[in-house]
Amino acid sequence: MTPSTPCSPTTEQQQEPTAPGPQQRLDALLAELLSLSQELANQPKALVNLLRKLEQLHRGIQDGPLRGSLPADRHQLFELLQNLEQSGGWPYIPRPQLQSFLNQLQQKPTEPPEEAPEQQPPTELK
Repeated sequence: MTPSTPCSPTTEQQQEPTAPGPQQRLDALLAELLSLSQELANQPKALVNLLRKLEQLHRGIQDGPLRGSLPADRHQLFELLQNLEQSGGWPYIPRPQLQSFLNQLQQKPTEPPEEAPEQQPPTELK
């Protein structure tokens, strides 16, 4: 019988845990934002504020890091745009329009409308 030797850890086991990658970090942040939005479910002003902040972030990324990283070569830019179209198009955060809110209010009245008294047509003066 040969003496048993303790198992030495493999190279993978010796490596320190790596920091999360960009996609993992993004997923964690998105989950946190979703959780926050659920906490604010009955607070429309706070939710609108959250959407405004997200829109500011969107525009900041679009006008800053994204614009600076766009390819200068026309062929590479075309390939990027083609890839964007194939993978779902340009990212966009829609902003609800006031008209859609007004339509929603008209569909769901909180109190029944009061009936207006019938008006008599104006009498002609002779």
